[in-house]
Amino acid sequence: MNDVKQQYWFRAKRYGLGWGLPLAWQGWVFFCSWLVLFPSGLLFLTPGNKPARWAFIATMVGLFLLVCFVKGDPQGRRWQNGGKS
Repeated sequence: MNDVKQQYWFRAKRYGLGWGLPLAWQGWVFFCSWLVLFPSGLLFLTPGNKPARWAFIATMVGLFLLVCFVKGDPQGRRWQNGGKS
């Protein structure tokens, strides 16, 4: 069988719920791209078009969480208290 170890893009946070900074270069590319695209997209949406702005925000946050959920350490999906459980 193939014993290739899964490399996660994002590490689980030590305390709390979720993921921390990226581990792999792919995670850094996604994270930096997201940090550029999110505010840039908000600048291009007109302030009077609130439904489009909220849809864009929800889509970008959902995309970020989806990538973290799929490519992040599964320990990030549950509460961490800093101990080795």
